[in-house]
Amino acid sequence: MSSQILLLPGDGIGPEVVREARRVLEAADAQFSLGLSFSEGRLGGIAIDEEGAAYPDATRALARGADAILLGAVGGSQWDALPAADRPERGLLAIRADLDLFCNHRPALLFPDLAEASSLRAELVAGLDVLIVRELTGGIYFGEPRGITTNADGVREGYNTDRYSETEIRRIGRLAFEAAQKRGGRLCSVDKANVLEVTMLWRETMESLSADYPDVALSHMYVDNAAMQLVREPKQFDVLVTGNLFGDILSDIAAMLTGSIGMLPSASLNADAKGLYEPVHGSAPDIAGTDSANPLATILSAAMLLRYSLNAPEAAEAIEGAVASVLAQGLRTADLIVDGNHAAAVGTRAMGDAVVAALRGH
Repeated sequence: MSSQILLLPGDGIGPEVVREARRVLEAADAQFSLGLSFSEGRLGGIAIDEEGAAYPDATRALARGADAILLGAVGGSQWDALPAADRPERGLLAIRADLDLFCNHRPALLFPDLAEASSLRAELVAGLDVLIVRELTGGIYFGEPRGITTNADGVREGYNTDRYSETEIRRIGRLAFEAAQKRGGRLCSVDKANVLEVTMLWRETMESLSADYPDVALSHMYVDNAAMQLVREPKQFDVLVTGNLFGDILSDIAAMLTGSIGMLPSASLNADAKGLYEPVHGSAPDIAGTDSANPLATILSAAMLLRYSLNAPEAAEAIEGAVASVLAQGLRTADLIVDGNHAAAVGTRAMGDAVVAALRGH
C-alpha cells in the first residue's frame, strides 16, 4: 500500500534540507519496503511569489490528500514589507488550521556526542530527553479580535486575544497525558495562572483530566519559572504541556540545551495522526545556497513522520540510529562545531550522504 508524502520545501534553506531528508526517506523506503510516493507543493514566500498566496489552493488540495507532510521552512526578509496577514508565516498558520493540526510534539534530545555543543555544562544536560507538547491551533496566535487601530487621541494600539475553550484544552491535555504514560510518567503543565484567566481555566482543566491518568504525576509551573528551570535543571522534566505562545518560546529555549536549533525536529498532528513535520529552525536566508545548513533536524522530522503518521517505527529508529552514527564519527555542520574540538566539518549535502550511507549499513 502506497503512502503519499507531500514535500513543502518552502523558503531559504528549506529546499536544501528537504532534499536531504527526501534522500534519507528514499533509502529507508528501499530498505524497509514502505511504499512511499512523493509530491511537491509551495508554501510561504515562494508560494506568494509564484501563486499569489502563502497557502495556495493547489497546495491545500495536495495537503488534504497526503498521508503526511514534510516542510522545510518559510519566511525571509524580502517579504517583511507585506501586510501581516499576507506574509509567508500566515501560510504555516493556515495549513495548521486547515488540517486541524492542534498537537505539536517538540522533543529535546541530546545526542551523547553533542554534549560539548550545549550552552550548559555537560553534567547538566547529559542524558537529556524532554518532550514539549504545544497546543498549536488556538491561543493568542489565532484568537480574535486582533489588529492595529488608532484611538480617539490619534495613538496607534496593537491588540491580540489569548483564548482557549475547555474542549481545546482537554484534547491537547489527553495527548500530553498519553505521551507521559509512554515515557517517564511525569507531566508538567505550564501556565501563568496567577495573572491570566485563560490559563486559570487551563490549570483547572488539566487538574480535572488528571483523574483519568492515575499513573501520571501531574505538576504545574508558571511559564517564567519553567523557562528558568529549563536552563537551571533541565533533566527534572519529562513531558511539558502548554499553550501556543508559551510552547513556542520554551521549545526554542530547549533547542539550545541540545547544542543547536539545527538538531530539533517537530511533529504537528491532528486527531487522526495525520501530521506536518518540520525542523524547528527557521529559513536562515543568510546561509541559503551555501551548502552549510544542518539537515539533521529535517531528517529527524522525517523519522517522526514514519513513526507517527505511517506507523513504521523500525524505519524511524533506523534513521535516528544513522544520525547518531554520523555524529559519533565526528561529522559536524558549522552550527555544531565548538571552538577547540576536532570535528570533521561537512556541508549539507555531505551530511545527507553520511546519513544515507549509515542507514544503508544498518
